[in-house]
Amino acid sequence: MKIKKLHRFHIAFLLVLCGCSSFPPQLNWFSDSKRNDDHGLIEQFEDRNQAEVKAKLPPLMALVNAPLQAANPSEIQRCEALLQIPEEEFQPAHPTNFGERKTKDSWGRELQTKPMVIVLHETVINESQTVDLFQTNHPEDHQQVSYHMLVAEDGRRIRVVPDEKRAYGSGMSAFGDVTMRSRPGAVGSINNIALHISLITPQDGRGDVHSHSGYTEDQYRSLAEQVLLWQAKFGIPITRLTTHAAVDRSRSRYDPRSFRWDRFDPYYQRAANICGFHQFDNEQAGP
Repeated sequence: MKIKKLHRFHIAFLLVLCGCSSFPPQLNWFSDSKRNDDHGLIEQFEDRNQAEVKAKLPPLMALVNAPLQAANPSEIQRCEALLQIPEEEFQPAHPTNFGERKTKDSWGRELQTKPMVIVLHETVINESQTVDLFQTNHPEDHQQVSYHMLVAEDGRRIRVVPDEKRAYGSGMSAFGDVTMRSRPGAVGSINNIALHISLITPQDGRGDVHSHSGYTEDQYRSLAEQVLLWQAKFGIPITRLTTHAAVDRSRSRYDPRSFRWDRFDPYYQRAANICGFHQFDNEQAGP
């Protein structure tokens, strides 16, 4: 009698202990159907956990591919020759100030890496100060900055970062509602799909002023020609040419100040006519 009571006590104790768990005890006298039920509960628990994790992830935004084909390299070389564009001047940035275009985010999701947006900037400081800034070692993330190209006041194109790399031109940014958060704690940015080009600011625009005397005709011409070459290389429509002021979400960037589209457009149309690259002026935002 004592043995039977003790046996029943042990069973009851086991059941109490197992009751503390999320799942019923797996005792050897349970039927196969009971084990199947338990397996279903485990799967439901795992699915619920995965759903909760996914709900906490930032949305994966993507820009629709433009229905434009890039020009072939020989066509681009012919365009450069017709425009008589001088060679680029190389002033490469320090490796801390640019990186690879990221193929996946921290959660393993595929990211867009092809350049799809062209962003216009201005330097605010002079040419030599800008080059020095980009060529300085910046180990801290918040110090890192670069553009793919600078346009000097005399129209020279200064290459800073290769097109295939990720320049750090727009930290907190979005094109429309498209932005990418690649890791926990990071702000959304379009750097992974952007090409950045910056005009050297004139003397009277250095510092925190609302506007200045503007950019030179040489700068507008070189800028327009470089924009067209990038469009041809990557199949980017003119509607994806934008400004730092338009994509900035930190509410602290307003460049390029004093930029005039009516001075840019004639140079762009001239270059497109010479090269026969009218398909990149898609006029989707026009009448």
